[in-house]
Amino acid sequence: MEKIPAEIAALNAQIDALHEERATFTTSLATTNDDSPQNIVETYRRQARENPELAVEIKGIDDAITALEIQLKQKQALIKRLPAKIQRALQEEQLEIARNQAHIHAERINELAAELAAELRNLKTCANELSPLYWQVYYKPFITGFKTISVPYVRSDGDVWTIVNRIV
Repeated sequence: MEKIPAEIAALNAQIDALHEERATFTTSLATTNDDSPQNIVETYRRQARENPELAVEIKGIDDAITALEIQLKQKQALIKRLPAKIQRALQEEQLEIARNQAHIHAERINELAAELAAELRNLKTCANELSPLYWQVYYKPFITGFKTISVPYVRSDGDVWTIVNRIV
């Protein structure tokens, strides 16, 4: 049962890919300035007669999309027929997978924030050493705004995650 959501996601991805592939074929078809329905139909029919391989390819893609959409509806109906307890377990499993991915991203953000904070501190040290000489030569500050520099940090109390800005 836990394979069904993964199968649904795979079907959706394949259907999207086929729609994109079909769009590349149909956008290359020439259209006329006259957008009347009869002219559009005639243009597509003429191009199908002139290039039968392309027409067959597009027909094959359309048939594949239809077959995959039928499978998708069957899988979705299967999930709807499952008892509420199993549906809840599937939702919890999906939630846990998403939560683990979010945790990985949050850890990476925190690592990057720590690196950025260290670089900012190093820049501030350089600026503090350079500023007196810079004032003497150019009569203006070298770098300003260090009091308001912040970096994002993700924290969690277990249930709720919060992104805060830490002043460097």
